[in-house]
Amino acid sequence: MVDLLGATSTTEDVLSGVNLRGKRILVTGVSAGLGVETARSLAAHGAMVVGAARDLGKAKAATAQVRNDAAANGGSFERVALDLASLKSVRDCADKLLANGEPFDVVIANAGVMAAPFGQTPDGFETQFGTNHLGHFVFVNRIAPLIRTGGRLITLSSSGHRFSNVDLEDPNFERTPYDPFVAYGRSKTANILFAVAFDQRHRARGIRAAAVHPGGIQTELGRYIDPSHIQKMIDQISQQLAAEGKGPFQWKTIPQGAATSVWAGVVAPAEEIGGRYCENCHVGKVVPEDVTISAISEGVRAYALDPKNAEALWKKSEELVGEWF
Repeated sequence: MVDLLGATSTTEDVLSGVNLRGKRILVTGVSAGLGVETARSLAAHGAMVVGAARDLGKAKAATAQVRNDAAANGGSFERVALDLASLKSVRDCADKLLANGEPFDVVIANAGVMAAPFGQTPDGFETQFGTNHLGHFVFVNRIAPLIRTGGRLITLSSSGHRFSNVDLEDPNFERTPYDPFVAYGRSKTANILFAVAFDQRHRARGIRAAAVHPGGIQTELGRYIDPSHIQKMIDQISQQLAAEGKGPFQWKTIPQGAATSVWAGVVAPAEEIGGRYCENCHVGKVVPEDVTISAISEGVRAYALDPKNAEALWKKSEELVGEWF
């Protein structure tokens, strides 16, 4: 069955015949889109899911089906408050989970923002880097003692990592002109590099980490992007596909988008995905810098998997947040 999984596979395809009873899984960003479906599919197969969200009221409304599917299939679902843009909120949430002391089998760092206008978090970091990377960096590292031996960390990245490598000399755009997609690219590259470095640090106790690209999906993530810009990008992609003799671009559904997170989290062999970048329910291949790839082509840039780059980012992140892991 696993060999048949691909770009159009859904969470239900991935989890067909899988029983997750007894597994405890944390998912960030459960107030919309991929986070809700990721939590729902896992709970529907018996997992005990803890969903983190900035707005618990919004998350409660968004996760009614998660609770129903959990109750009907021997799973459970609970919510915790987590604002990844605020290190105070991040540390408060982590401290509560540590005090509770219940372990996790899988942590899925799903939450994020995309192509936001220039802004800063309460701690003074550029919004996308601060939220997508630094918030998860502190949160996951703080709760790392709760991840069971043999557990996994899955970070949500994007093919958008190809927009830019990280810039450790100017992470907050203090000297560089701000571009929303460059900032997004930096943060998504950081998500991959974090998985690479975390995997290196924790594999000795059987914990593996991987990054995943969910694919092109219409969710709240695109709320900052002008619809005309999105349409222009789709038209360009469709032209590229037509030149290759293929049909026009089609969005993935949310269950298709969440499939790779679920696959990497609970189905794929740990040795296969550890320290890697995954897409369409398989491990992605490295595409050299001098090879042009379209927005929807598969592949990961080498800089996003470079262990030295990952170590440099880890050290810079510790310096920025004032905490060493």
